[in-house]
Amino acid sequence: MSISNSGSRTTEATRRQGHSTALRAGSIGVMGILFFVLSAQAPLTGIVGASPLAAALGNGAGIPGAYLVVGIVIVIFAVGFVAMSRKIQANGAFYAYVTAAFGRKVGVGAAWLALLAYNTCQAALYGLYGAAFSGLLASIGASVPWWLLALLTMAGVQVLGSLNIELGAKILAVLVGLEVAVLLMFGFAVLFRGGGPEGLSIAASFSPEAIASGAPGVAIMFAVACMFGFESTAIYSAEAKDAHRTVARATYLSVGVITVFFSFITWMVVSYYGPSKVIDAAGAALESGDSTAFVVTPMVEMFGPWAGITTGILLVTSLLAGIIAFHNGINRYLHSLALRGSLPAGVARTNRYRAPAVAARIQTATAVVLVAPFALLAQDPVLTMYSWFSGLAVAALLVLYMLCSVAVVWFFQRERSGGQLWQTLIAPVIATLLLAWVLYLVVSNFTSLIGGSAEVAAALLVSVPVMFVAGVLVEGQVERRRGASTLGRSIE
Repeated sequence: MSISNSGSRTTEATRRQGHSTALRAGSIGVMGILFFVLSAQAPLTGIVGASPLAAALGNGAGIPGAYLVVGIVIVIFAVGFVAMSRKIQANGAFYAYVTAAFGRKVGVGAAWLALLAYNTCQAALYGLYGAAFSGLLASIGASVPWWLLALLTMAGVQVLGSLNIELGAKILAVLVGLEVAVLLMFGFAVLFRGGGPEGLSIAASFSPEAIASGAPGVAIMFAVACMFGFESTAIYSAEAKDAHRTVARATYLSVGVITVFFSFITWMVVSYYGPSKVIDAAGAALESGDSTAFVVTPMVEMFGPWAGITTGILLVTSLLAGIIAFHNGINRYLHSLALRGSLPAGVARTNRYRAPAVAARIQTATAVVLVAPFALLAQDPVLTMYSWFSGLAVAALLVLYMLCSVAVVWFFQRERSGGQLWQTLIAPVIATLLLAWVLYLVVSNFTSLIGGSAEVAAALLVSVPVMFVAGVLVEGQVERRRGASTLGRSIE
């Protein structure tokens, strides 16, 4: 296949120059990849940050059901995604799969979209992280601007991203474990006491009527945002132990865990307030200017003041874990593109830890470029950078999911390489239709999602097709230069 041939040529050329491009094979297992995925999804951030908005602006008590619906959609998508991962072993995920189906130019267009989604999502996390960290320090009398904290963290993440991936996985395991533990403690405490004033009601949160109440599209948008990053399982295939099994297991495990977790915790939050009162409680938290109170206040009331302090600290570490996870994922994308000749060969260089050090520096520089304008213009990092970039990332990723599902169908039908009909045709087609419906909901509610003007919403949405087309055109130029160079050598 042209992917592997091109990659081997680039690798050999780089080796002749005395540089390594190899990642550390067999260095990460199912649980390590799972922690990278869960870190990108930032469970505590999703619950504390998204649930009050989903409840107040979306479908109220039906938000647990919205998470369940989105989880089912993602599981159906994952069927074809996993089938493709068993055929195509590459650490570029979307890029590799779309390239296998439609060729390099379309594949690089998908890769540029992935880079747009991941980089903007990470920048969004930097905005929320800076604001949360600055607020936490202010509570103890220290005044530090959010942008300075973001810049200092970028330097630390850069160092970590250039070290052994096993170290990064261990750090994320600790951070994710702590945030999941505190949320489960709350969830089981509410469950064992039988809920709140209205008890426990499955129908109030999971029935079709509950899910469809209010504005379900808004709740589904937030649910999609909280699922963000599960597909990064395939990005680590070059470093995975027994990649054929590891990627598949990590994908299904991550989707299942995050779906059950978010559905359960939000159901317990709804139960704590009562289905009939949860919208008012979420609205009151939003009006107070501290939306985190929607979840933090019940925790403080149940466990005491220490729970509020602990949750504030863990919110910062949750965001930090997400930032680290996206940094690592973006590095692998850049490394994969460079290996296959779509970026300069030097980008594929790895250091003595076999980490993509050059790609790590590029990613950090990109983060600085994305964050700097908001800092220089003194914009609110949450109301602008976080809202705008998270909405853009969701839109770009949904397009990628759809493109990947179509690629699965096209690849298996063209190659006639076997496989179950459910995995190679039926599930990908269903996933494409369901994802198109979710994308419609996102686009039609995009202005509300980002909290900006219609002009800002339009500009952000237009950047999605522009980025894809730019990737296709640039790769076309690269292929022409590559062809001219090959022709020149053959004549000589």
